[in-house]
Amino acid sequence: MANTREKVVVPETRLKALGVQAFMGLGLPQEDATDVAEVLVLADLFGLSTHGLSRIESYGERLQVKGINARANIQVESPAPAIRLIDGDNGVGPLVGMHALRAAMAAAETNGVGIALARNSNHFGPISPYGLLAAEAGFASIIGSNATTTIAPWGGTDARVGNSPIGFGVPNPDGRHFLLDMAMSVVARAKIRNALKAGTRIPDSWATDAQGLPTTDPKQALDGFLQPIGGHKGYGLALMVDLFAGLLSNAAYLTRVKSWVDAPDEPQNLGHFFLLIDTRRLGSPQWLADRMNDFAAILHGSPPADASRPVIQPGEIELARMAAQRADGIAIDADVMALLERHAG
Repeated sequence: MANTREKVVVPETRLKALGVQAFMGLGLPQEDATDVAEVLVLADLFGLSTHGLSRIESYGERLQVKGINARANIQVESPAPAIRLIDGDNGVGPLVGMHALRAAMAAAETNGVGIALARNSNHFGPISPYGLLAAEAGFASIIGSNATTTIAPWGGTDARVGNSPIGFGVPNPDGRHFLLDMAMSVVARAKIRNALKAGTRIPDSWATDAQGLPTTDPKQALDGFLQPIGGHKGYGLALMVDLFAGLLSNAAYLTRVKSWVDAPDEPQNLGHFFLLIDTRRLGSPQWLADRMNDFAAILHGSPPADASRPVIQPGEIELARMAAQRADGIAIDADVMALLERHAG
């Protein structure tokens, strides 16, 4: 395979078509492969390459050992007008995510607000692609998923809490949407691994050792646990995401979630939630655009502490990157392209 640092630049339409063909090669029907490719290509457009089409490696391995169901029969129930329950039938995460997003949109369009709770799913990619799709359709969103456990309970000494992501989106009809997508750890484990390779210490706020005590030693940190953002407040927020995504959806939660690394051939039973508000019920598109533009202008007007880094609101970097890559092509690792082409046949 090519060096992982070697990049190739591919037009969006070609990359999406290749992604669809690759997932069809792994056994998905075309319509389902299209849903998966849409989410993952948006991630690559945003520059979130670790959560983009590179995921075909881990998704593909699990599809091949039947740990993920390539022919998922996803079911949607409506126990109340604004609530949708999605059974993902152990399908690929972004496929379940797209079904849940559409179900929540339909509920919100009818009722003004809608929530979809999904179970029997898998890793569904980053949240910001779903937030963008919701915003483009006029919906404000709060979206979350639970995850494999990598964080110790606050004050504990073993991993019982997932690094569960949550995202928020508010549409701007002018196109400058607010998009916040965040996980619950201070940093990703990759940053700690990089510090170990470089032989440098890490801040004691990043992770604990195996005894649950803060450490500046990256090796001890990798043997220990990630620290949640904001200390005990981040711990509480991680639990809230798991309660909504896992417990209320009737999915697995906390240590009930299977690790796809340790048990790739077993269903994870991850859960997600999609809470949407139809902003068109609140006022006209012009009303919302004016308020969103004023909101951003207030933030942008703050004199920056570093002149080379002006104040921004969440989503601006990703949306600018998306616009640039739509114009110039998407930069993707050469080895990811090779893997896509291999699965596409």
